[in-house]
Amino acid sequence: MNKRFKIGIFDDEEKFLSSIRSLKEQKLSIHDVFTPYPVHEVFHLLKRKSRLPTAAYFFGLAGIIATLAFLYYTSVLDWPIVYGGKPFNSFPSFIVVTIVITIFTVTIASLALFSARSKLFPGRDNTIFDPRATDDKFIIVVESDGVELSASDTAGDIMKQLGAVEVMEKEFGNVNE
Repeated sequence: MNKRFKIGIFDDEEKFLSSIRSLKEQKLSIHDVFTPYPVHEVFHLLKRKSRLPTAAYFFGLAGIIATLAFLYYTSVLDWPIVYGGKPFNSFPSFIVVTIVITIFTVTIASLALFSARSKLFPGRDNTIFDPRATDDKFIIVVESDGVELSASDTAGDIMKQLGAVEVMEKEFGNVNE
């Protein structure tokens, strides 16, 4: 089933953000936004929250516990070797290895979680609303399917008034959520 979208393309971050504010004030539903670099204010404006930092904290905690448990097991329980007069359980020598493995664990686990949550995998068919989304343009996508014609036109008018370089309406099939 095909869906229709009103797409606004901006070349200025401030115009882009003010357009999002105006669309939200008019209670128009924004399907998605695309920016060439992270704009954290967009999360606040769209009232979207990410639990990725919380997950990363727990990945780090699991990485620290697993690394220290493994190091303790290998150096104290399984293969206790006295070298240089050090005791079996010399935790200060574990610090560097623990930090590095914890960072590695957080990075890989967070990337895997983000990819799974975003349904990013090789061979996935993506909907590209506008090819300039990855260049230097800011893009707002407003769903105009199932919306009154006047609301769809209002979205386009708001984006044009607030500095959109281009506003267009496109139809897409199999839009990934």
